[in-house]
Amino acid sequence: MSADVKALRILHTSDWHIGRTLYGKARLEEFEKFLSWLSDTIESEEVEALIVAGDIFDSSAPGSRAQELYYKFLWRISQSKTCRHAVFIAGNHDSPTLLNAPKDILRYLNVYVIGSADGSLEDHVIVLKDKEGEPELIVCAAPYLRDRDMRTAEAGESFADKERKLAEGIRAHYKTLCTAAEEKRHEYGLQIPIVATGHLFTAGGVTIEGDGVRELYIGSLARIATDIFPECIDYLALGHLHSSQTAGASEKMRYSGSPLPMSFSDAAQKKSVCIIDFAEAGQPPAVRLLNVPVFQPLERISGDWEIVSTRLKELRETESSAWLEIICSGIESPEALMERIENATEGSALTVINVRKSASAEAALSQMRENESLDDLSPDDVFKRLLDAEESPDDLRQTLAPAFAEVLRTVHEKDKSTEQTIL
Repeated sequence: MSADVKALRILHTSDWHIGRTLYGKARLEEFEKFLSWLSDTIESEEVEALIVAGDIFDSSAPGSRAQELYYKFLWRISQSKTCRHAVFIAGNHDSPTLLNAPKDILRYLNVYVIGSADGSLEDHVIVLKDKEGEPELIVCAAPYLRDRDMRTAEAGESFADKERKLAEGIRAHYKTLCTAAEEKRHEYGLQIPIVATGHLFTAGGVTIEGDGVRELYIGSLARIATDIFPECIDYLALGHLHSSQTAGASEKMRYSGSPLPMSFSDAAQKKSVCIIDFAEAGQPPAVRLLNVPVFQPLERISGDWEIVSTRLKELRETESSAWLEIICSGIESPEALMERIENATEGSALTVINVRKSASAEAALSQMRENESLDDLSPDDVFKRLLDAEESPDDLRQTLAPAFAEVLRTVHEKDKSTEQTIL
């Protein structure tokens, strides 16, 4: 096999969650600015292939404005002077049916969309070609792999049995894709890079409170060991976890993380996309992170009123337009706290999204319920509040947590199945 390989630059991103709100406040302007920046970055960085590793939308039924932003972006990159290919896979938040609907048309624009694990092998092992029509990259495009697609349920199975069978099914799926990719590479007689995608939770992956991922896996064994991925993969573009990180300490297996903060918990994180450069046959690619600008500042202010008021004053003096979450202790009543905050922010560009007291759990819950709708609460939030209300002991919580996580994932899978049937 020839060692010749052409230089190739890829941009890897994931977990856009277009349409996501923050305590009921729309963020569509923020998403629009990100997609515009991404389009410009693809040009300025001379990116030749774009890979989006799932959770394009925040909901399986995104609103018309969210879909409009997505399709405008697809059109813009199809007109790119540098980017020849784009590969999108579905995440657990995406509707496979919605994403797949225009896929045949999009292929004429060199945009490949993989919504589900079914279909022909050729749909999932994609050979991308250069301007001269010569192969330059093979993509093993694996979307979010649903439980029902990876294993057969049997009566009397334990949690451990289910997780083991799921992991075996995922391992077999990647082996099938990568075997086909290696056969294609051998057929062409070139050391073409093989890039695989994935939208899953690898062992050792880091989550943070409020990122929308953690509650699906608390107390669960559903973390996939990185040794399930075949050695022939030159780069594994992962999605699902919202913090940028490697998988298994390997630079060639990486989560790009979400480009926008998903909550106030990760507001201080630097968000980024991954630039992957293939330059030499048989050598690992060079990977670098490119920071995403902050399009809408978010900040959580925690402490007593002196700390909170000092920080609000600082933000006013800099004419900040930040959205704020305030967690304050030591105020005699929620009403008094709200009055002080309103006085401190009146006439400024600051927007207070959420306020709660930290003096006691009851005060915090009461205040949050005044400011939240049910849509703002995750199932995990509701479950924890129920346990708190019942004053459940620690040993019972430890028993119930994995059972609840299993039920939550099962319901999630059934919701997706019903949604596909309806569509």
